Amino acid sequence: MSPEELADRYHAIRHRVAAACKHAGRVPADVTIIGVTKTKPAAAIRAAAEAGITEIGENYVQELVAKHAGLGAIVRWHFIGHLQRNKVREIVSFVDLIHGVDSERLGVEIDRRAADAGRRMPVLVQVNTSGEASKSGVAPADLPALVERLAQLPGLDVQGLMTIPAIFDDPEGVRPMFRMLRTLRDELRRSTGLPLSHLSMGMTGDFEVAVEEGATMVRIGTALFGHR
Repeated sequence: MSPEELADRYHAIRHRVAAACKHAGRVPADVTIIGVTKTKPAAAIRAAAEAGITEIGENYVQELVAKHAGLGAIVRWHFIGHLQRNKVREIVSFVDLIHGVDSERLGVEIDRRAADAGRRMPVLVQVNTSGEASKSGVAPADLPALVERLAQLPGLDVQGLMTIPAIFDDPEGVRPMFRMLRTLRDELRRSTGLPLSHLSMGMTGDFEVAVEEGATMVRIGTALFGHR
């Protein structure tokens, strides 16, 4: 796909984000579009960067490491998949945000590896808002204790929450899960005093609902880069 075609798709998504923001009384500049390039070649990321898509999300460590090795810092890198503790050391030196911290053990490992890399790692805590056993994420009831523990780790900068909701044909079906994440974030702000600026939620099929419910980051793959 050419940078020109990607730019057209990106602008169309930005227009839809702006419309959702207007409906919700929000500012479009407060929503970051993350281009998800799982299984796409490095050339697609280079084209994306030329098209103005500067935030890129990857799901697999091996793929992320290989693409970063070839492209470097032409974009900001987000890790949005399930992160195994034994893989943390491979990405902690260069990734800009880890979206899926769902346990204290993973947080402790990121803290340790971030210290080795001489940095403080920005992270989001993943919440299982659907209750599905197949989904990663901390249970809502266990979230406050986990956030408080992670916030005590000097190598972590807990910046907000993330969720992957259940799949519905109608985007309205996921609205309660997005609303739950925002409510949980608001409660945590009051109880911890942390800014928790970010809510990472919403993908190609439901990002407008996510924006209406407060998303600050939406993760867009298919609508930008086509089907895998």
